[in-house]
This record gives sequence, structure tokens and C-alpha cells, in this order.
Amino acid sequence: MNQNDFIVKNLGRTSIKSPLKQTAKKYGPVFKFVDDSERILYDTSLENFHRCKDSGEEPVSFEKAGPRENVFFEPAKTKVGIVTCGGLCPGLNNVIRSLVNELHYRYGIDRILGIKYGFEGFVPKYNHPLIELTAPGVSELHLMGGTFLGTSRGNQDIGQIVDTLEILNINILFCIGGDGTLRGAHAIHEEIENRKLKIAVAGIPKTIDNDINLIEKSFGFETAFSIANDIIRNAHNEAIAAFNGIALVKLMGRDSGFIAAHAALAIQEVNFVLIPEISFDLYGQRGFLRILRKRLEERHHAVVVVAEGAGKEFFEKQKLVKDLSGNIKNEDIGVYIKEKIIEEFSSKQFPFAIRYIDPSYIIRSAPANANDSKFCNLLAQNAVHAAMAGKTDFVTGNWNSLFTLLPIPLAIAQRKKIDIEGELWWNVLEATGQPTSMKNP
Repeated sequence: MNQNDFIVKNLGRTSIKSPLKQTAKKYGPVFKFVDDSERILYDTSLENFHRCKDSGEEPVSFEKAGPRENVFFEPAKTKVGIVTCGGLCPGLNNVIRSLVNELHYRYGIDRILGIKYGFEGFVPKYNHPLIELTAPGVSELHLMGGTFLGTSRGNQDIGQIVDTLEILNINILFCIGGDGTLRGAHAIHEEIENRKLKIAVAGIPKTIDNDINLIEKSFGFETAFSIANDIIRNAHNEAIAAFNGIALVKLMGRDSGFIAAHAALAIQEVNFVLIPEISFDLYGQRGFLRILRKRLEERHHAVVVVAEGAGKEFFEKQKLVKDLSGNIKNEDIGVYIKEKIIEEFSSKQFPFAIRYIDPSYIIRSAPANANDSKFCNLLAQNAVHAAMAGKTDFVTGNWNSLFTLLPIPLAIAQRKKIDIEGELWWNVLEATGQPTSMKNP
């Protein structure tokens, strides 16, 4: 990575005084406008400080999010589109509501369209209706899970999407979604750029797995592991109620095990956490099944949490298929491990009772909790500030507890994963007591 990778694109010169400045009154809110020169350091370590000081190079940094004193779009002439794509995630409705409220109450924009069912909503053949979004109409949206606008997966014709943006005279498009959605948003931006149009494309990163690059936390993640915490508590009750009881809980995490790790740390009742970042053996002296049996012999119960993307090595590569968003559809590792436990312990006539729990759809469709709700609001507000200032092809994120702007290509360059040599995974190992490795020599 170099500093040029972190530069956010602008549509042009900002020559219009922000409505936030114009409406400031003696007893009204005081706005601390952000200058484009304000940056957030990527690496805040003392080591990096000394390295940059000695070499004379500028440290890598993010553009700081926040309201600008001058904006690119004239509010009275601005029309906005909002679309949600991909899987459900707690907080989607909070983001929609916050976008509408910020646009309406702070910038005076009333022409806001909701695009139904993801990128399909732009394509004429689907004939999905558009929704006019108003502040009163979204006033209670944050109380519901799911997405008011609906969603879909899969690639759509980018040319047709931009045609529709032109026909509708949309000036700003907010795309709320994960890796696939952001790739689509970037492709839309490129087509807009090729046509020399002045349309801003703003991304609000949504992934319940918390796996978007260079973003500390994504909305919905905290709600997800909080709900998982309660489910694991009940699973623990099931496990201890039976002799050699096993509670096996599968949580989301296609490529990254953040939900499983944080849920285990929250409840402190999990004995094994299996994540995509670390491979493990089922059989052999150090294999999972041998260590699980040893745990049962000593304590007579065990709670196992497995992320959906764990154990990819157990499935034949030729069987791997992708969903409409281009994500690999994993075989069900939870069911696979359950069957292997039953097979192994039954063949050895080792007494056990197993309970398998998969709460994925319950978790992802839940309303956001209080802290996630707050986080959604701030992400949306900062996305509006940046888009109104003519920023484009960007996502709002957070780094070092501050809100940032970063180019979409940087956000989708790679998946964020658990550092298995880092503090988070060490904390999980301490909480569970599981071995550092379940691989045979």
C-alpha cells in the first residue's frame, strides 16, 4: 500500500456554501467543518513514527470524514438514490433512515428515491417499483430488522444501471452492501466516469462478518455476536444437561471468524472455536475429535462454535460453487462435523449427546442493538457529508475510532481476516483453553 491508494476521487470544485453553514444560528448547532487536508494515520505505532521521521516519508493515512464548509451539489437541484444489496444484516434500515434524515433535515434535499431489490431495481426487465423516501415515511424504520428496500444478489448490466441513473436524473447514489455490492458500485462509477457524468457513488460497507479491508468494524457485527452470545449461553445449558453433552453452534463467517471469536470472548463458555483462518485435523493424536473426547472425559460437556467457512480442506475443490454474488458457497461444515462426531463416538461406543444449532438467519435479520444503531447513524451521516462535497467511488469507514473515507478499490482489495498470531486470537485461546493447533505433525 502507498499513499496514492488512499486518495478519494472528487467530481470537481466545491463552490457552493454548505447549508450547514448557512443555517447555523446563534443558539443552533456549531459545526466543526473538516478540511480535505485532515488525515487519519493508518499506523499509529511509535515504531512507524520513528521510521517515517528517519526516512522523511509521509506516513500512510486516510482522509478524515465529516462535513465540508463548501459542497459540490446544490441541494435544491440534487436528487438521490439509495439501494441495498446482498444478504441481510442488522442495521440496514437504520442506515436508510439516517441517510434520509440527514439529506432532508440537514441539507434540505427532498427528492430521494429508494431502489427496490438491489441492483435489479435499476434494470427495466424486472419492473421493480421505485419508492419515494421521506423523513416521516422512515421515522420508525430503525425498529425493524431486514431491509425496507429489499435486496438481491447477482451481477446486473452496468450500462443499464447507469442508463437508469441518467433517466431518473440521480446525482448521488448510496450503495449499502458488502464486497460484491462495492465491486458493483465501483463498476457503476467507472461507467459514469466513461460517460463524463457528474454522479457521485458512495458506499456504506455492510458485512455481518466484519471482513471488509481497512475498516475496523462494520455495522451489524456487534449485534450479531451479541445475539450469538445469548444463543451460546442456551447451548451451554443444553450441553451441561446431558452426560457428555455436546452443543455445536454454527455462526456466520465465510472467510473470517470474527463473529465466532468475539462471541466466544463475550460468553466465556465456549471450549472450541473453529475458524476459516486456521486449518485443523479431525482424526489423529492432535485432531479435533481426539481432543473433544478428552474434554468430555474430564468435564462431561463441551461447547463448540464453528464459523461457516471453517474446514474448507475437508471438501473436494471441484464441488465448490459460487452464489450469485460470486462468493464461494461452502458445504455445511456444521452438519459435517456433527456427522463426524456421531460416526466417531458411536463406532467407539463412547456415550454422548449432541445438539446442533444454526441460528444464522435469525441473527442476520434482527434489528440493530443500541451501539450498532448509533454506528449506523454516524456512517450514514458521514457518507452524506462526503457525497454532497462531490466525493465519489468511496466508502465510509472507521479507523482508530475515527470515521474515515477510503476508495472502494482499496476496501475490496482483500478480505480482512483474524491475525492468528495477534492479540484477538490469543485472547480466544486463553478463554477456551483449546490447543494452539489441532493439526497432526
